[in-house]
Amino acid sequence: MEASRLGLDEPDRAHERAELLELYSTTALLHDFDYERHPTAEEHPFVGVRELERLGWPLAMRTAILGHAQYSGVPRESHLAKALFACDELAGFLTACALVKPSRAIADVEVRSVRKKMKDKAFARGVNREDVIQGAAELGVDLDAHIAFCIEAMRKRAPELGL
Repeated sequence: MEASRLGLDEPDRAHERAELLELYSTTALLHDFDYERHPTAEEHPFVGVRELERLGWPLAMRTAILGHAQYSGVPRESHLAKALFACDELAGFLTACALVKPSRAIADVEVRSVRKKMKDKAFARGVNREDVIQGAAELGVDLDAHIAFCIEAMRKRAPELGL
């Protein structure tokens, strides 16, 4: 989506598009890599970002990772940072929604049921619903459209996600 907005669909810009997609996907994969060993607000994501800096990972990635933690104080100014924040909590929530389905499949998750479950405070209590809502708002997209977009993205990778 961001690649298209930036005009990277043109054949002569395929390399730029590939680089952008690699940055986004790598950021998504690495953003919580330190969480298991450093789950506290004092350490996560700061420990991981220091290691990424030491290894020479891009500043845009490190800034987005810091920004995905509300408590870091790092503003989300780039599209990458906003997208990471908007999708982080929602992906966990959508996973929980899939796992309570008899099929345990993301294919059976619908926007309407996700919105209903968001109102149930006992369901997936660790997911901050305000972050989900704020993430869509920061991206400038309708919440239902954002949920639908994320469901579809997860459906495309359902086997890898185990969903």
